[in-house]
Amino acid sequence: MHDSWPKIIQRVQTKISPWIELIAREVQFADGSATDTYYAIAQPEYLAAVATTPEGRILLVRQYRPAIERYSLEFPAGLLDQGERPEDAIRRELLEETGYRTTAITFLGRGPTCSSRISNLSHSFFIEAGQRVDDFVEEPGIEVVAVTPAELRDLVLSGDFSEQTHLGALSLALLRGCIRL
Repeated sequence: MHDSWPKIIQRVQTKISPWIELIAREVQFADGSATDTYYAIAQPEYLAAVATTPEGRILLVRQYRPAIERYSLEFPAGLLDQGERPEDAIRRELLEETGYRTTAITFLGRGPTCSSRISNLSHSFFIEAGQRVDDFVEEPGIEVVAVTPAELRDLVLSGDFSEQTHLGALSLALLRGCIRL
């Protein structure tokens, strides 16, 4: 194939909510060939943090996820607001979801969330958290869980901690030497 192929012949974006757009792309792969339609979800950039407490526990959140129709254990995470820096956004998310402030932050990496269906990037961080704020109240539907590294390893191996974007953040934290399981 020549460098000018494939070509996007048409792009139609349909806003579904303030956080999601459906994108339909008509793609042609060679001169004179028929086009194929490919669909993707567009969202703001995503952030996840492998965060440890001063006691060495790893912070997780348990929440119901309608997309998979069950509860999920995940790292503190969220979406990047317009004009917000990723580092500031993940600090905000950690505080909102767990009640812990960030004392140190390490950028682990950035990449496509799901290159076949979602057109956004995920940012992964390692955070050393300070003490939990005194007046913290968990958000409705979110339970904060603090586990040991060995407990997290067991949760991964059992499939109870299985969200792939979060496993990617965990892998980066392990490979960069931020934590050991």
